[in-house]
Amino acid sequence: MNTQDFVKKIENKTARVGVIGLGYVGIPLVLEFGRQGYHVLGFDVDPVKVRMINAGQSYIKHIGPERIAAMVKDGLFEATADYARLPEVDAVLIAVPTPLDHHREPDMKYVVETGKAMAPHLRAGQLVVLESTTYPGTTEDLLKPILEAGKGGLVAGRDFYLAFSPEREDPGNKHFNTSTIAKVVGGLTPDCLTVACALYGKIIGKVVPVSSCKVAEMSKLLENIFRNVNIGLVNELKMLTDRMDIDIWEVISAASTKPFGFMPFYPGPGLGGHCIPIDPFYLTWKAREYDCPTRLIETSGEINTQVTEWVVEKLARALNDRKKAVNGSKVLVLGMAYKRDIDDLRESPSLKLLELLKDRGAEVSYNDPHIPRVPILSPMRHYDFHMESQALTAEYLASLDAVLVSTDHSSYDWEFICTHAPLVVDTRNACVNVKANRERIVKA
Repeated sequence: MNTQDFVKKIENKTARVGVIGLGYVGIPLVLEFGRQGYHVLGFDVDPVKVRMINAGQSYIKHIGPERIAAMVKDGLFEATADYARLPEVDAVLIAVPTPLDHHREPDMKYVVETGKAMAPHLRAGQLVVLESTTYPGTTEDLLKPILEAGKGGLVAGRDFYLAFSPEREDPGNKHFNTSTIAKVVGGLTPDCLTVACALYGKIIGKVVPVSSCKVAEMSKLLENIFRNVNIGLVNELKMLTDRMDIDIWEVISAASTKPFGFMPFYPGPGLGGHCIPIDPFYLTWKAREYDCPTRLIETSGEINTQVTEWVVEKLARALNDRKKAVNGSKVLVLGMAYKRDIDDLRESPSLKLLELLKDRGAEVSYNDPHIPRVPILSPMRHYDFHMESQALTAEYLASLDAVLVSTDHSSYDWEFICTHAPLVVDTRNACVNVKANRERIVKA
């Protein structure tokens, strides 16, 4: 391998980039490389996604089709499901899911399957970077042996470059995007680090090199465990202050006036997204190998799971106060995405809320302006719902027994909802500024 020649190809933009996994992480990477004039070959096992991309279409709401269409038209972007085309690219970025299995342990099948699909086609001199969030040691101990088992007998660090760089995507964030979020990079060897940093440096404003793949892997877990623990804390305080008849939102607002030593976190109906509800369990699983308990992490995970059931119980008590049972009640879950103004269903607490309500016998429906039906393009991993979003007409709201606010999309008219719905159980403090019909609003 000639590292200097590779860096020159990156500098003069003759290096071709491959991205495996064309989802919420992969597509933004593709677009940034395309914006800088690089040719990108995208790989995905979903033939629907491949066809849509090659037709210049987008299946992610906050990513408009015009940028994809422009890249396709200019010959800068093509999608394929054929791994035999892997030798065409110089760098391969892997952005596949790393979910939990039914035992809440790391499910590495997507990384393993990707590595096995790549191995027969890997060629000397290529750069491989894993971006999927995972436990420390995955790149070296899991992916590296799979790639080296290919028929070419290539050795990482000698015949091809290997690195880890955790994705830091935040779908729908209006203040930060792929190019403005600093990129942590760890390489198997110094040359691996040099090449990976050179590549990312062409599309991202700040690249942060670290001493190893394990450090980079651990840094991503720390980021999300930090949020998980603090959200667990505020969710626990929400359940306590509810019993004490104290408004946790007012408490947070008051505490936030301190200009140092405090950072506000907000409660909700549970954790969502592909990172925060999942990543901490990757570390707790790995920690068992070292006989080191991670009690704080596990406790916060338990609290953030428990709060979803607490919300349903809060709804049940609100219905009971109105002489109704959950069984047979018509309940609308408002918002299916895991956070406002996006169409991302991954690990959304709304899915669990629907399941818990159905189990209690409620007649459930949902509304989400960004998700017209569930499941969306790809099937959901743990749920078997087939539903369509209901229109928020005055008549429909009045026909319900309760509206459960799970996601506070900015397009919702809270005054309208609280005027026509007989009961609104609000997990997001979304109705705080509603003036009329306050007696219909219950905070949860």
